Amino acid sequence: MRYIGGKSNLLKDIGGLIAQFTSGTNKIIDIFSGSGVVASFLKNLGYEVIGNDALYFAYVLSRGSTALNVIPDFKNLGIKFPLDYLNGLTLETAGFRLEDCFMYQHYSPHDEVISMYFQNDNAIKIDIIRMKIEQWKNAGLINEDEYFYLLAALIAAVPYVSNITGVYGAYLKHWDKRTYNPLRLINPNNICNKGGAVFYNQDCDLLLPTISADVLYADPPYNSRQYLPNYHILETIARYDRPDIHGVTGMRNYGEEHKSAFCSRSGVEMAFKRMIQNANVRYVVISYNSEGLLSKEKLAEICLEFAVKKSFLCREITHRRYNNIGTRAHSVNELLFFFEKA
Repeated sequence: MRYIGGKSNLLKDIGGLIAQFTSGTNKIIDIFSGSGVVASFLKNLGYEVIGNDALYFAYVLSRGSTALNVIPDFKNLGIKFPLDYLNGLTLETAGFRLEDCFMYQHYSPHDEVISMYFQNDNAIKIDIIRMKIEQWKNAGLINEDEYFYLLAALIAAVPYVSNITGVYGAYLKHWDKRTYNPLRLINPNNICNKGGAVFYNQDCDLLLPTISADVLYADPPYNSRQYLPNYHILETIARYDRPDIHGVTGMRNYGEEHKSAFCSRSGVEMAFKRMIQNANVRYVVISYNSEGLLSKEKLAEICLEFAVKKSFLCREITHRRYNNIGTRAHSVNELLFFFEKA
C-alpha cells in the first residue's frame, strides 16, 4: 500500500540501528505504525512488537495480518476458502440491496453522483464484501482474528482499483487503467510465527503512559497534511459506519480530536516532548524527514534534552520521496535519531 511517509525503503537501516545500539532488546513499541511495514519487519526479526495507530483502517491492516501467527481456519463459518467465496460474491448471491451499498451510492458515478473513486462494479463489490464480513461477525460465525483478517484483506485490495494518484483527498477526472481491474482479495503476506505483536487504535498521548518496552520507535507525521482526510475512503470502508459526508470528495467529518499535533507548527515541538517523556522505554528511535515541520537541529535539541550523555546520534539516509502519480520524484534525507533515555 502506498502510504505517506512509508518506510519500506528504510527497514534495514531501522533494524540495523536497533540491533547495533540497543542491548538486550526484546520488546519494541511502534507508536505510529501506519501501514504496518516496520512492525511486520521487526516481528519477522523476532522482536515482540506493540503497534499503534490513531486511524482505524491502519489498525485493521496490522491487526488482521502482523498480529496473527497463522492464517485463521474459519471452522465455524463452514466455508473452506472464504476469500475465494467473497471474491465470487454478487449483489444477488450476497442478498443485499443496491440502496444499502454506501460506497456505490456516494463514491462511484451514477444518476446524480459524479464521484469517480471507483468503477461501479468495484464499488458494489467493496460494499457487499464489507457487509458480508459484518454479517458473519454479528451471526457469531467468525471470531475476532478471522474478522480482522478478512477486513485487512479487503482494505489491502482497495488501492489496486482506486481512481486516485496515491491518497484519497481527491479522485482523478479520468479513469486510471487500474480501475478496470476487478477487486480481488488475497491472503495478507505478512503473517508469520516469529516474534509477537499486539496492536492498538489509540491516541499516542493516552497509550504511551500505559505500556512499556525496551525501545520506542516513532515515525510521526512530519508535515501539515493530516492523515484522515487523505485516507477517508479507507477509514469509511474499515468502519463502515455510514458517516455524514460533505463536499465533492465525500469527506468524513472530523474534529480536533482527529487532528495530530505533529502536523501543527505551533504544536509539534510539545508533541515530541510529551511523546518522549511519556515513553516507558530505555531507548528511543525517531524517523523524521528533512522536509519536516521541525528542523534537524531543533529535533536534535529536543532529543538531547532527554538523552543520556553521549548516547545521541543522528543518521541521514537519502531516498526517493513519496510522490503521487504525476508529480516529479526527488530525493530527500530521512533522519534517524537515536538515544538512550535518561
